Amino acid sequence: MSWAGLAPVAFVLLWSTGFVGAKYGLPYAEPFTFLALRLAIAAGLLGVAAAVTSGWLTRGQLGRAAVSGLLLHAAYLGGVFWAISRGTPAGVASVVVSLQPVLVAALAVRLLGERLVARQWLGLAVGVAGVGLVVAPGLAGSSQDSPPEGIAACLLALLGGTLGTLWHKRHGDGIPLLWGTAVQYAAAGAVLAALSAATEEQRIEWTGEFVAALAYLVLALSIGAVLLLLVLLRRGSASGVSSLFYLVPPATAVQAYLLFDEQLAALSLVGIVVTCVGVALVVRPGEVTAASPPRAQDPAGPPPPAAQPSPQGRST
Repeated sequence: MSWAGLAPVAFVLLWSTGFVGAKYGLPYAEPFTFLALRLAIAAGLLGVAAAVTSGWLTRGQLGRAAVSGLLLHAAYLGGVFWAISRGTPAGVASVVVSLQPVLVAALAVRLLGERLVARQWLGLAVGVAGVGLVVAPGLAGSSQDSPPEGIAACLLALLGGTLGTLWHKRHGDGIPLLWGTAVQYAAAGAVLAALSAATEEQRIEWTGEFVAALAYLVLALSIGAVLLLLVLLRRGSASGVSSLFYLVPPATAVQAYLLFDEQLAALSLVGIVVTCVGVALVVRPGEVTAASPPRAQDPAGPPPPAAQPSPQGRST
């Protein structure tokens, strides 16, 4: 399998383990404290790597990377982790944030000049239905209530992830990848550290389980999966890349079955197939979607969608 085909698969597999890492780590640290520590470590590691491989950012690039970090990490991760820590079922959280592809597609038409054909809109709708089928059996059999504040936090995460994806697609292509991601984490970590100081006791139980969860989330998620996401956004359309998030709840369900022996209902298995069909409709090679002329923008921003390599753009 080529890089263009392997990268989306690797991204989905890595990203879908995020709820597993949160499940293992949150019993030993409060959500904002946990995330601030995670992002600080990731920022430090990427900063060291960037210092020996690339030059520093311009002032404009620094500001744009910071905005991406606040949206993609402080708002998205902060909302999800806080919701789970308050008792929101992981299935509910995953359903809410998995609506991101629909919002990204709708907004990308106006903000990025992307045009989706009827097949792609159908795929987005099929993806929503598939995700619902995956999590429906678990939600129907769950006795755990979804607290209103948890749902509100998930909606904030959904909004942050959507706007962050669109912002980075429009303004992130000219930013060096390692330095840009390090700045994203530093900005998001600073905000989360402030929230931690204002709302939490900032206590951490340094158990083996917590250390393992922290190390995994830093290396596999904050470095591996996020760098893959940013590379995919540079090579493909925002709508196509975002549709990969539909595959996260099904992948998480399969992992829960393999790791924790959580049984998959027949309806969930059907939902996995339906979700895959929906994503395929959005991202499979086919007719090239036209793009409207790009708006005036900073020269360091991304090239117009029509100027991107089409085989890579369609492969995501």
